[in-house]
Amino acid sequence: MQRRFCLKSAAAAALVLAGSSALAQEATLRFSWWGGGERHETTLKAIAAFEARNPGVKIKGEYMGFGGYQERLTTQIAGGQEPDIMQINWAWLATYSKNGEGFYDLNQSKPHLALKEFSAEELRMGTVAGRLNGLPTSYTARLFVWNKAAFERAGMKLPATWDELFAAGKAFQAKNGDKAYVIDGELYDMILLSQTYIYQKHGTPYVDPTAPKVAMSPQAVLEWVQTYKKLVDGRTATPLPYRASLGGAEKPTEQQPDWVTGTWAGNYTWDSVLRLRASTLNKDQKLDIGDFLTVPGAKNSGMFGRPSLLFVVSKRSKHPEVAAKFINFMLTDPEAARILGLTRGVPAADSQYKVLVDEKRIDPLEQKAFAQIKAAKDAGKITLPSPLFESPRMQKFMREVFEQLAYGKITEQQAATRLLDEGNALLARLK
Repeated sequence: MQRRFCLKSAAAAALVLAGSSALAQEATLRFSWWGGGERHETTLKAIAAFEARNPGVKIKGEYMGFGGYQERLTTQIAGGQEPDIMQINWAWLATYSKNGEGFYDLNQSKPHLALKEFSAEELRMGTVAGRLNGLPTSYTARLFVWNKAAFERAGMKLPATWDELFAAGKAFQAKNGDKAYVIDGELYDMILLSQTYIYQKHGTPYVDPTAPKVAMSPQAVLEWVQTYKKLVDGRTATPLPYRASLGGAEKPTEQQPDWVTGTWAGNYTWDSVLRLRASTLNKDQKLDIGDFLTVPGAKNSGMFGRPSLLFVVSKRSKHPEVAAKFINFMLTDPEAARILGLTRGVPAADSQYKVLVDEKRIDPLEQKAFAQIKAAKDAGKITLPSPLFESPRMQKFMREVFEQLAYGKITEQQAATRLLDEGNALLARLK
């Protein structure tokens, strides 16, 4: 954002007023979110701070891990029993609010929201059919994260081009053994990594950002599949069957012993999980943000970026203005920033970002990641993906195809044909 550190005094004063004024009513609201222990703990503390400022208002937290969260929320919404305030993935707007009427229109509560804290683009990302359905906690994107120490021990430099990445696997294993890999990731990580290369080379992602159809040409889809195979067969990326043998194919990278010791040296992941990835490394490892690998002449970075999370309000809430004030506190108030830290990513709101920077709460690795994403975003090199790409049914379908490919149950051509034909049929049903 170009507005960083340039808050106008009038906007700042309005923010303080919006965040600190007591609510003139008693109300009990439910707020649901998912996350880990740190997010749960800090969110409960932020709730307590909001309640202290607003006697008579109670916020009941309903929280859990990510597994099963969307299924529970879907059941609640279908039964008209959803919480007043909900944390959702940005892509879920396409499922719950196709016409913009699935959630409360926050435009109706503008006096209680410091909307100047957000860029026009951030507000647009939460708007459906002219209705402001949600506000972002942060913006996140996929980056190349490398264990610099592991490369140094192998006498290798960090990959700066795609060709260097493709060629790095065998050289890295020659130094560290046949269980060492340049880059690790769950299956979805590898799907996205391969798509990035094809997006840059052919100019299209898999799913069209503006229409429910496959955007890639048949040749591009085939090369997408072949890129995934090239990473695995070239010994650059951790093979799915091997990963599954180590405690589960979806076991997070930071929980893998080979990541902890630097035997696996990289990850293609969200900037919002950098602390998590770094948290388990032993003292001999050192993470760094690498160059964002780019095909020469690419018109789009292929970087997969979007709002990380949105806060939305139920259209059935009996206290929508109270809910809006709570969201405003969580997303724009300096006290909330100090409590929540980076548990939902680098804050989108200017005031909260400034607080964390001034108090040195954002470490150099996170700051470097933020700068790389911001540069691409400000240059117009990140295209917002289709929400359908992240729909549960689309995710299940893509994973199934790539999993069958990984286990040798289908050929590259068969995988490409399925991704094209069955993908188009599924997208037509999801629109």
